[in-house]
Amino acid sequence: MTAAAASTTPDALTVTLWRDYDRAACAVPGMRIGARHLDGPGAGHARRLFDAGARRVVLADPVDLTGPMDDARAARTVRTLSLIGDLTSLALAVDWTVRPGPDPHDWRRLGHLHPPTAVLGVEDPQGVLSEWRRGYYICKCVYRRGPGFLQVRDRRYRELRRFTIDEPHYQEAIAALADGARAEDLPADAVEDFLREDLAVRFGEHLWWAPYRVGRWPQAQMVI
Repeated sequence: MTAAAASTTPDALTVTLWRDYDRAACAVPGMRIGARHLDGPGAGHARRLFDAGARRVVLADPVDLTGPMDDARAARTVRTLSLIGDLTSLALAVDWTVRPGPDPHDWRRLGHLHPPTAVLGVEDPQGVLSEWRRGYYICKCVYRRGPGFLQVRDRRYRELRRFTIDEPHYQEAIAALADGARAEDLPADAVEDFLREDLAVRFGEHLWWAPYRVGRWPQAQMVI
């Protein structure tokens, strides 16, 4: 056992890294970087994988969003979704499998994330996957920090919704949600507003902050 393996905790997220986006190119010898076990808070993981040369990231475990969640499973779920969001923000290809909630439209709250390789447990899995892929584009639901405020732009539901957040305790709540947080540890008014606008999603007692962060708008701000 290597020292790195010995330090891995049971709830580490396991990913495999490849040097190219294209699966055919990844078949060339030397394109596989190898497996990584991502421990602890996820902030910075995606950037480190990118800097290591990864352009395609394969998640080992499916993301199951159904059924009751105990604390450990809920925390792992929001960490995983946050990682996928961070990878998406860097335009990395992400191979992942998801089982969304029972509502036929539950997958849409995830539709800004890089499309999965398979959608499980829905009535028309191939139809959902095709629609997800057709409607996906970078910066579909993002946020950006400004001087003293934060702006969210959300097009998951086929129209542009913009939110400017300048309340300090709301911004602190969003910072705490970067890797997921327990709802009870956040201001009640912020939690209520985030859930109502579908900017946060509850899994068990934990919340996932859906928009991923960008450093700049990729197009003129009125376009996106």
